[in-house]
Amino acid sequence: MNNQVRHVFFCAIVVAFGGFIFGLDAALISGTVRFISAEFALSDLQIGAVVSAPGFGVLFALLITGFICDKYGRRQALLIISFLYILSAVASVCAFSFEMLVTARFVGGLAFTSLSVAAMYIGEIAPPKLRGKLVAMIQINIVIGLSAAYFANYMILQVSQMEADWVYALGLDTHTWRWMLGIEIVPAVIWLFLLVLIPRSPRWLVMNNRISEATTVLHQFLTNQEVEKELEQIQHSVALGDKHTLSTMQAIKAMFGSKMRKAALIGLTMGVVQQITGINAIMFYAPTVFEQVGLGTNAAFFQALIVGLVSVLFTVAAVLLVDKLGRRPLVIYGLAAGTISLFMCHYAFSHATYMLTPEQISSFANEHSIASMHNMLNTAFSSDIEFKNQLQSVIGVEEFRRHEGQLMQMATNVNANMILIGVMGYIAAFHFSIGPVMWVLFSEIFPIAIRGTAIPMFALLASIVSYLVQQFFPWQLSHMGASNIFLFYAISGAIGFVILFKIMPETKNKTIEEIELDLVSTKNKVSVA
Repeated sequence: MNNQVRHVFFCAIVVAFGGFIFGLDAALISGTVRFISAEFALSDLQIGAVVSAPGFGVLFALLITGFICDKYGRRQALLIISFLYILSAVASVCAFSFEMLVTARFVGGLAFTSLSVAAMYIGEIAPPKLRGKLVAMIQINIVIGLSAAYFANYMILQVSQMEADWVYALGLDTHTWRWMLGIEIVPAVIWLFLLVLIPRSPRWLVMNNRISEATTVLHQFLTNQEVEKELEQIQHSVALGDKHTLSTMQAIKAMFGSKMRKAALIGLTMGVVQQITGINAIMFYAPTVFEQVGLGTNAAFFQALIVGLVSVLFTVAAVLLVDKLGRRPLVIYGLAAGTISLFMCHYAFSHATYMLTPEQISSFANEHSIASMHNMLNTAFSSDIEFKNQLQSVIGVEEFRRHEGQLMQMATNVNANMILIGVMGYIAAFHFSIGPVMWVLFSEIFPIAIRGTAIPMFALLASIVSYLVQQFFPWQLSHMGASNIFLFYAISGAIGFVILFKIMPETKNKTIEEIELDLVSTKNKVSVA
């Protein structure tokens, strides 16, 4: 590996580390839901608001991300993002109310644009033969961050249950969720300092007529022979864009014009399908999801840790194969496997039953000093919604929320193995396909003249869908039930599969300019002029 390739990898790793912070921020909250809900007496929609607040914040950030990236540069945008992560983490740990916690996490959501900006930056510095692998590193960092969050949550939960003086002194038993959220602070500070070491994007420098600086930066990434060719291609692409004023509205108009319609449809489909199949509901509420299977709280946290490990394994596999097998096979076969896995979960939950025996009711009532639960005696429920509603009417909503994991563990009769295989199968398929490949495609299919608007815009679309999924998952679980939720996710995956099977091209080993030409009909070669 020569010095140029090493430098490309170094810069890509630094920038992609933002995905690790994103993964931490997104998944740490999964372990805190039960504690926060009890401390602040939250409703289903309020729980959804806490979890989805970053998804709401990123909607606003993405509206101006393109402007900041084009005006001040990709690196400057990343530096601002890293500071927002730090601010959000500190404020979340110190939150003394539901409103303050939501606000702090909203600020963190402003930093979630790190994914789209990182994809943009890496796509602009990476040689074509390495671009897929390097952009997909963002997804590797995300899932490593998710896994680190699940591991940290599991370990903090175990430690908080220890009867030791130092546990009480540090408040691990009473402020468990604050310790969980505080894990993010250290890596966020490290990322801020690492970002100072990377150069500006050469494509952004050319766009701002700083040719000499762009040439210097390109020499850090390419051999002398490659620099001249790359610089010529960048200047040609920028020249096409310069024929047209690159305002946001004009870029959007060009994006959905006949010449770029196919690229826009691919971006639209990928942005929706990646999120509407429920990945963030499963990842961000992992312990809650596994409690519905009847695993109990500690086991649910442990299964969430397994989810993180599966995510890492299959994302690494995707990164290793994305430039060998290509983007299309990973997406098509991965989405098919994920959809089948979701249907398995639906089928298993649809055949589940829920019943508490007299012995279980007596033991639970005595353990928690709860009044008679005779209304639950030997009553078998075929729906988790009916069972939960009946329990809440008997023991009250607050008591039910406090002991939901234990109650579901006692009462649930379901094919747990099928559900676990289905969930793990979906997680594996997602991280082998649409998870990492979406960001690779976003970095490839849009011309440089509109990339600064296109990538954040389709990332915004994905974030809107993600926000809705996260916000309403607790409410859906209470009103639709697990079976219908997984059915909805599966149908969404099937629709996405059909569309992408018909329109998605192969882009491996092609320059951004070659991909640009391939996505346009021969009658309408791309130009945003």
